[in-house]
Amino acid sequence: MLRRLYHDQPESFAFTPDNLAWAEGQMTKFPEGRQASAVIPLLWRAQEQHGWLTRPAIEYVAQMLGMQYIRVLEVATFYFMFQLQPVGSIAHVQVCGTLSCMICGAEDLIGLCKSKIAPKAHQLSADGKFSWEEVECLGSCANAPMAQIGKDYYEDLTVEKLSALLDDMAAGQVPVPGPQNGRYSSEPLSGLTSLADHAGQGARHNGSVQLAVDIGDTLKRIDGTEVPLRTPWTEARQADPDPEAAARDDMLGPDGPDGDQGGRVAGDAPAPRNRGDASDGVSEADGEAADVERPGRPEEGSVAPTPSNPARAESGTATPGYRTGEEPPSEHGVSDADDDKAGPKG
Repeated sequence: MLRRLYHDQPESFAFTPDNLAWAEGQMTKFPEGRQASAVIPLLWRAQEQHGWLTRPAIEYVAQMLGMQYIRVLEVATFYFMFQLQPVGSIAHVQVCGTLSCMICGAEDLIGLCKSKIAPKAHQLSADGKFSWEEVECLGSCANAPMAQIGKDYYEDLTVEKLSALLDDMAAGQVPVPGPQNGRYSSEPLSGLTSLADHAGQGARHNGSVQLAVDIGDTLKRIDGTEVPLRTPWTEARQADPDPEAAARDDMLGPDGPDGDQGGRVAGDAPAPRNRGDASDGVSEADGEAADVERPGRPEEGSVAPTPSNPARAESGTATPGYRTGEEPPSEHGVSDADDDKAGPKG
């Protein structure tokens, strides 16, 4: 499908100060000269801030990353998650129309969107508050039919429930996302069939819903103040005057195999390269522990011993390997020597 930029574009775009700090932090994930790898997250944050992806936003991201505008435009027009036209000021509704949802009533939800929001996908409602589209599978098949509204999933929907959700949102409320039929998550409608003893012991809502409720970002435009900015990968690179006391961030991976190599910072001495387990259980690589015998490596010039139990085909015929000097099999699969041993035929 050919996707074009919307004909009516705003004059300019700029990240909010907090979003700018977030974007600059994302760029530091990548080696110098490879900042273009951050193009998708930066475009996504621009869309989350403005609601849809504008030409000025694409140009802004291209300038930040030192990329040609056309390269960033290619990314923006390729991925359907980027909205290239205005969306509802309150919410953009994405109704899943793939198999499970379609069987369970997605067509009725789409019909409601056509009558309650706009006749065609990507059109704004008369008041400009809502827009909608049909999308491919959103991966919540056990809770079909469902729709993503804003940033969260509303599952186990009916026409009546979706209509009520839209009314509540239009009135300024943010309905709790997740299952709308009383389910906690995606357990059977009849109730838990396993881990029943743990029912009711967790948070009030399932993990995704609880996070949405705690942060409160389901429908809002993201300005970067919703959660604290964390860039543990940059913290790990900062030098520390005392290498022994250098802070290790708990978001980094575990220590390396020798206990000294993981989570190092710039102030540390070089990591020792002669210790640490590899597949042979002894050393990391050739030459890094010259005084240690490697039992898993044969001596140079040696020949592997003949297998004590040669492989056999399903027919029971032995299929040994053969070394230099052995006669290759004849065209019938038996060597001439074996043929002689078998004696005359007939």
